[in-house]
Amino acid sequence: MFPSVSATTQDVILYDGHCRLCVGGAKSLRKLLPPEKATLVSFREPDVLERFPQLTLERCEKAMQLVRPDGRSFEGAEAIVQGLRHRWWGKPAFLYYVPGLRQLTDGLYSLIARYRFKILGRTCDSEACAVHFK
Repeated sequence: MFPSVSATTQDVILYDGHCRLCVGGAKSLRKLLPPEKATLVSFREPDVLERFPQLTLERCEKAMQLVRPDGRSFEGAEAIVQGLRHRWWGKPAFLYYVPGLRQLTDGLYSLIARYRFKILGRTCDSEACAVHFK
């Protein structure tokens, strides 16, 4: 099925495949990332989270996750910044780490992530997805 995290040489970015906003963001991010350096996967796909024991469903529900081949992980806006590090335009993204700017960016990301299903809706049609609207 999927190789284990230790067997991969790419960053793996986990996003919510049931969220229209997240799917659109993942498609945009895929265009910016070199395909040999990163792969994007919905954490909702079967057996995906089993590959990453350091991540929980709760963490993935809360924010996008980036897992490096060495197992280190980053979440939210920082995952995007870390993913972009492979391109020249990723250098300005490291302004994220400027004190104050990081907190502002994380707060905005958190707010959008919390209401993502209300912003653009969901892609799943089953009643199981009703849990997202609690």
